Amino acid sequence: MNSKQRIRAAVDHQQPDRLPMDFGSSFITGIHCSVVEALRKHYQLEPRPVKICEPYQMLGEVEPDLQAAMGLDVQPIFPQRTIFGFPNQNWRPWTTPWGQNVLVSEHFQTDVSNKGDIYIYPQGDRSAPHSGHMPKSGYFFDTIERIDPDFDEDNLKVEDNLEEFAPMSEAEASYWEQQAQTYRDSDKAISVHLNGTCLGDIALVPAPFLKNPKGVRGVADWYMTVAESPDFVMELFDRQSAIAVENMQRLNAIAGDVIDIVVVCGTDFGTQTSRFCSVETMREIWLPYYRRINDWIHQNTQWRTFKHSCGAVEPMIESFVDSGFDILNPVQCSATGMDPKLLKEKHGERITFWGGGINTQETLPFGTPEQVRKEVLERCEIFAPGGGFVFNAIHNVQALSPIENVVAMIEAVHDFNGSQ
Repeated sequence: MNSKQRIRAAVDHQQPDRLPMDFGSSFITGIHCSVVEALRKHYQLEPRPVKICEPYQMLGEVEPDLQAAMGLDVQPIFPQRTIFGFPNQNWRPWTTPWGQNVLVSEHFQTDVSNKGDIYIYPQGDRSAPHSGHMPKSGYFFDTIERIDPDFDEDNLKVEDNLEEFAPMSEAEASYWEQQAQTYRDSDKAISVHLNGTCLGDIALVPAPFLKNPKGVRGVADWYMTVAESPDFVMELFDRQSAIAVENMQRLNAIAGDVIDIVVVCGTDFGTQTSRFCSVETMREIWLPYYRRINDWIHQNTQWRTFKHSCGAVEPMIESFVDSGFDILNPVQCSATGMDPKLLKEKHGERITFWGGGINTQETLPFGTPEQVRKEVLERCEIFAPGGGFVFNAIHNVQALSPIENVVAMIEAVHDFNGSQ
């Protein structure tokens, strides 16, 4: 099998020739730029600055030579614009607070405070308020909540939270045409983030990509709105998903034959020990609009749909399946109720687990290489039989993860494949 066939087989619950692996195909399966640099050194690849493909989390681009060295199976086509609303183009050097020389977009515009904190501008526009903040000792940006001074929680307007959702522009269509031409003959599975399908993703609610966002833009405000004004949220999702379907129609016409995996939504429903809302609330407010998006995809394309949700979401997996999702990520096995054997036995025939391979909160950053290897092999033994598993860590590989542990993780997957 080539990588495209291998991913297709795994996601369709067929046994592939070997366990497929992904790192870097999305903004939730990526690698921090500092670790990308360390991996390039480990594999003795050409030394060059890492490109920051997503500045919000400071994720580094996993270029083709590193993909080959690691044995990866998925190639991303990233959105035209980053989470801060600017395109990655005309790369220029930049030095991070931890001293790494990287490449950033010319639109990556920042200020440094007297304390050494870094503040970034939305769309690279220095006339707008900052929308992101990286502490001097930090390794990624936090969103700055910007509340419209005219915001009235008693008179919510759906249009205010729809301002970032619009029909695909000609510039974006041209971008997708160029990307489709580049990757049409690739033997890797192609993964993309869909535009506008993230219903209530709390990372996007504050809109760090907008210069002066209106509407409900505070994290706490959003959760209270879900609880107190569900009709408002459902109207928002109804109109947003209608726009999303129109954009998917155009994307399919341009690049439908190129794409294999679509990241539909990154909305987190889980905490470490519980959930942000009940299963009943999820089914009432989210499921109908997820279903609209996923049904259109399955009726009109060969794409497979990818749902991200951190946390203790085992009670919601059946609802994710009913929503039409093919894939669940990041499979946070360390959360309450997320035992790997339970997940595989109860849900493994109906949804693919893309992640769950290693605990990125404890084992990968703080364990020994031997502990990493043991955990990886255990997860592979549980999740891999019968397909329905793509190896990835539990969310992005974070800064300060020891390179010897990251390499031990990768080598354990290869050893598992060699033993099958």
